[in-house]
Amino acid sequence: MTGTVNPTDVTEVVREPVRGGHIPAELLGFAGIDLLRLLMTQHVQWPPIAYLTGIRFTEVGAGTATFTMPITDWLKTPQGIVTGGEVAILADGPLGCAVHSVLPPGAGYTTTELSISMVRPVPASGHLVARGSVVHGGRQLALSEVYITDDAGRLIAHGTSRCFLFRGPGDPPSAPTDIGAPHRNDLDGWVPPYRRPALGTVLDSEIWSSQSGLDIMDGLITGALPAPPLAYLLGARPVDAAAGRCVFQLPATEWLTSPLGLVEGGVTACVAELALASAVQTTVPAGTAYAPTDLHVQFLRPVPADGAMLTATGTVVHRGRTIAVARADVVNAAGKPVATATGSAVILPGRRADLRDQADPA
Repeated sequence: MTGTVNPTDVTEVVREPVRGGHIPAELLGFAGIDLLRLLMTQHVQWPPIAYLTGIRFTEVGAGTATFTMPITDWLKTPQGIVTGGEVAILADGPLGCAVHSVLPPGAGYTTTELSISMVRPVPASGHLVARGSVVHGGRQLALSEVYITDDAGRLIAHGTSRCFLFRGPGDPPSAPTDIGAPHRNDLDGWVPPYRRPALGTVLDSEIWSSQSGLDIMDGLITGALPAPPLAYLLGARPVDAAAGRCVFQLPATEWLTSPLGLVEGGVTACVAELALASAVQTTVPAGTAYAPTDLHVQFLRPVPADGAMLTATGTVVHRGRTIAVARADVVNAAGKPVATATGSAVILPGRRADLRDQADPA
């Protein structure tokens, strides 16, 4: 089944004027940890993705960084769960900022790889806390890891990243002596999306028990079935599906940007996982759930926030009785590769699609 995403009619959120800001060039003269402290204390305005999702930067040290994110209904997929792709949106911040905290003035980094391993399902409410730290820091390469826990301190996921380090041309700019007062982030009473009632619909369990995964995906593409909240938050929609294959599109809007002004790598990871996990979905019969367990992404080029469509094509490369493995290739509007990803999922016959009947692993 094939459909299209209209870039002028994707979600209510991305049609709104974007809120938030990015790091001014004149602040790049600060050492990494000092710049991050300015961001944490709101002397640099929160980036748009913070207003969109509620992600907050809460702690920074030499080689460490901590972020939090509320678990809202906006994050739910058609099954009513939060997957590793959405966890990657949170994880990308502390993984990168832990590396940035040890960089000298004028130095930067780009994330080349990101991996997420899920330990247990994301709770239905509360917060996720992501604590990142540097594992290795060299002249050109840095490795970092992140532990993601819930409000009770239970481990939800573990992640790692590989970052390439670089220095800008010439001498770094001198750090300004006057950085002004902290920004007001309430924006005169404007309510950010993550604090509003979520749009979209989680599909009833009866639909999952009576229709195959491919039939459900076809319904989501044609509009016969309603889009989930996550589609209204990020703008990611399925546009094509067949057995063992699924294609998603996502508009690269400024809403999805990090403090550096580019679409956050975690968002690219998320749309890749949507495509590969949905490819697995197309192979399951009615009454069979699946649980994505891991995600590994290699980033090939940055994504500017120009509103153009990213396209992620997911394909199943192995489908066993209990484990499926899929890959996804993400390209920009010009057809140039942006990222490639692989991921696995456990096949769960007879389980609820929302995994609420799944025992919590120790």
